[in-house]
Parts: sequence; C-alpha cells; structure tokens
Amino acid sequence: RPPRPLPRCASWHTDPVDSRQWVNPSQPQTLTIACFLLYINAVFTLLDLVRIGGRVGGLGIVFGLYFLLRIGGGVLAGHGIATERKWGYGLAIVVALVPFALSLYLFGNPLANDLITLVFEIALVALLLHPQSRSYQKTWFR
Repeated sequence: RPPRPLPRCASWHTDPVDSRQWVNPSQPQTLTIACFLLYINAVFTLLDLVRIGGRVGGLGIVFGLYFLLRIGGGVLAGHGIATERKWGYGLAIVVALVPFALSLYLFGNPLANDLITLVFEIALVALLLHPQSRSYQKTWFR
C-alpha cells in the first residue's frame, strides 16, 4: 500500500479561491465577520429602502447613491473579500465609511445614528481596518 498523503493545511493557502463562494472560512476571523456584516448591512439597507419608499424629499440623488452604494456595494465588497480581491477590500472600506460621511453631511455629526446601527457600523470599520485584516489582504489578495 502506498503511504497516505499528508493533509493540507488551510494556512498554506496554495489552492485557488472559488469565484462562486460568498464567504471564505479560511480567511482570518476579522475578514470573515466583516464579510457577514457587509451582507447583513445590505439586507437591512434594502429593508430601509422599502420602508421609506419614495419619501426622500429634496435629497433624492444623495439618498439614491447612498442606497445604491450600501446595497450593491455591500454585496460586491463582501463577494470581493470572499474571493480575495483588492478591489473588494477597498470597496468594503468605502461602503463602511459612507454612513459616517452621510451623517456628517446631513447632521454635522458623523455619529448621529441610533445606537445599535452605530455599533454595527463602527464594528465593520474596526474589523476591516484591524491589523490582522490589513496584513492578510496585503499578503493574499490579488
């Protein structure tokens, strides 16, 4: 009988990434959770869009771009991170910072949101900018 091959370690990272996957469990915990948060934020933003409907007042273009970036950008960024693309990581940072920029623009305070939403937004930024996430994306993302 021939000897059994050694098991492959996920940290060797030699296999190509499947382009159809939506979450990559071989990534660090910070990036995996950030990926989940991007998808969850996209879903809740879509529910917000359905809830408010067409009642956006004089800021229709700003809110339209906001919803487009939060929904489409969040899903694209999550998928980009799962498939280890640099553009996905960059888009994720933009998507994570947009709520703070919009709050600053509208209210003059980047933290002018309800407490639970604010906690999730800060957590997403912290997970993406965590040293472990940054070093992993510098090393492995293409």
